Amino acid sequence: MSARTATFLAAYDALLARWPAPVEALTVRTDHGTTRINACGPRDGRPLVLLHGGGATSTMWFANAAALAQAGHRVLAVDLIGDPGRSVHDGAALDGVPGLLGWLDAVLDRLDVPEADLCGHSYGGWIALEYALHAPARVGRLTLLDPSLCFAGFRPGYLLHAVPLFLPGRTPDRARSFLDWETGGGAHLDPDWREVYALGYADFPASRVVTGPRPTPARLGALTTPVLTLLAARSRTHHSARVAETGRRALPSAEVAVLPDATHHNLPMAAATEVNRRLVDFLSRG
Repeated sequence: MSARTATFLAAYDALLARWPAPVEALTVRTDHGTTRINACGPRDGRPLVLLHGGGATSTMWFANAAALAQAGHRVLAVDLIGDPGRSVHDGAALDGVPGLLGWLDAVLDRLDVPEADLCGHSYGGWIALEYALHAPARVGRLTLLDPSLCFAGFRPGYLLHAVPLFLPGRTPDRARSFLDWETGGGAHLDPDWREVYALGYADFPASRVVTGPRPTPARLGALTTPVLTLLAARSRTHHSARVAETGRRALPSAEVAVLPDATHHNLPMAAATEVNRRLVDFLSRG
């Protein structure tokens, strides 16, 4: 292990230690490698799988996990395979979207979870939606937090600012600057999580990001899973009002709300009280 990776993992563990709920570190092996799941809440509670945004790691749920666990859910916060975190992609390649969804199938199988509720933020929201379309019988309720590429594309300005994150010679400062730009100077960003994100993007070995096209209206129209979509009013990733309109049109029965003041990257933490309230209420109807 390199010194840089060790620094990242130390920052990861320090933030995880701050979770206001006891955390059980689980690992499962699939054909693609070892997946880390940070679990909390009653073991006999209804499973709630949390999928983080790109580069965010499962530690990002520090402001949400305790409230969800206290509501009786068995929270399963997954480190995405191939992404910065404690999952290790040392097995077969994911080989596109089918491979990514197959990996999540395998993770749930190894955890002995035949059916669960899903909540995803950003890129994790896209994965959660694709998984609900892929395996509707395994998803009870679906929550999307400012999801990327579900109902709209990226703003050109967001892509322009994100480009340096993927160029050679990446540094933590590039990632810090990107987060600070998107959140308007780092407003409501936890400094420990900001550091985990920055160190992960700069120093942690990661696989090529698996993504795909936005779901077509026809595919979305076939979705019967109850959906809650919470959008950040100040998101620089996309135009939230347009995303809300498109989401309501694509999924007429879904609940859609735009939360004021929050941005794309700080939504789960800056708006934690409202996010947790709405999420607990939505899941309680299951």
